[in-house]
Amino acid sequence: MTAITQDEQRRMKVHVVRGGGGLRLHVREWGRADGPPILFIHGWSQNHLCWARQYESELTGEFRLVAYDLRGHGMSEAPLEPGHYIDGKLWADDVAAIIEELGLDQLVLVGWSYGAFIICDYVRAYGQDRIAAIDFVEGAVKLGEAAFGTLIGPGFLDHFVGATADDLPTNIGAMRSFVRACVVKPVPDDDLETAICWNVAVPAAIRANLAAREIDCDDVLTAMQVPLLVTQGRADSVVLPAMAEHVLATCPTAEASWYDGTGHVPHLEDPRRFNRELAELTRHAHS
Repeated sequence: MTAITQDEQRRMKVHVVRGGGGLRLHVREWGRADGPPILFIHGWSQNHLCWARQYESELTGEFRLVAYDLRGHGMSEAPLEPGHYIDGKLWADDVAAIIEELGLDQLVLVGWSYGAFIICDYVRAYGQDRIAAIDFVEGAVKLGEAAFGTLIGPGFLDHFVGATADDLPTNIGAMRSFVRACVVKPVPDDDLETAICWNVAVPAAIRANLAAREIDCDDVLTAMQVPLLVTQGRADSVVLPAMAEHVLATCPTAEASWYDGTGHVPHLEDPRRFNRELAELTRHAHS
């Protein structure tokens, strides 16, 4: 993962957006101000840095790329109380506030893992009028006991207790192991080390709060009208391929892009292919 140059820093814009309940969200954007907009939504215990292979790529020459730190993550405000995380409308309001303040009309929403829940929260509350297309990247659409072991796999479940423990050594050990469970293809050591850092930066209580939700997105999927790309690694042990199969069977507009020999992070494990397919999805949605 290369460092951002001074020129790239100058082109990058940083925003503070008030999301649901007035919570402060850290938002960054890159690329062409007049390009088709793409909003990246990261997953559980991550932050905007997970999209570096996208915002440091050729995508910036054609598109307007926006990424934010979820509430409780990265540089966004991080209250510990569960009420800030268990209400789906708050997550929807966060996305709506960013779309409104930055003027992101006919955007492509890209949701990695837990990010798919947030996209569904937004669609449920605000509809699809401002969306051109969606990309679920190892996207999860069900959360709860019925999904554990069938749709959500050991890559997540085996680490959850340690990841939500108050004991710091236990917590760090769990997150180091979790990051390694996410990748199957070799990735640079710098990328893995940075990923461990951004994971450990999220308080254990906030990780637990996110997982406390009971979520079923079938109502959103069945009513979907915009194109939905399902980007799924066949070797993912966190969000199992069965989750993608469920999305494909439930959503009338869904199409699959399967990544052989790839784990939970196709945008990091195979960024060239991922970026090419995202560009194609965005161009087609704006044609």
